[in-house]
Amino acid sequence: MRKIDLINSISNETGIPKVDVMVTLEAFFKEVKDSLEGGNNVYIRGFGSFITKKRAKKIGRNIKENASVEIPAHYIPAFKPAKIFTERVKNSPKLQLLLQEDAN
Repeated sequence: MRKIDLINSISNETGIPKVDVMVTLEAFFKEVKDSLEGGNNVYIRGFGSFITKKRAKKIGRNIKENASVEIPAHYIPAFKPAKIFTERVKNSPKLQLLLQEDAN
């Protein structure tokens, strides 16, 4: 599902005009980005958490020059789904069918 599909789906379910849904969704994305950039995590009960994870300093490899490169410690954004969300996806009947098809 792409962002436009999400906008269309929310608009159809709620009756809110697509433009208003798009503006709201963009505002949500901006708030999440701004919060993470400011060092604050975003917790949405029943859905999950948008968090920052610290990556330790490590040695990488530049293959073209065959040289070691030091990659400094840095933070990356991450999403951690809520337990109820994870269980819902795990027990989804549609995904269970896909698992059975993959096994055959």
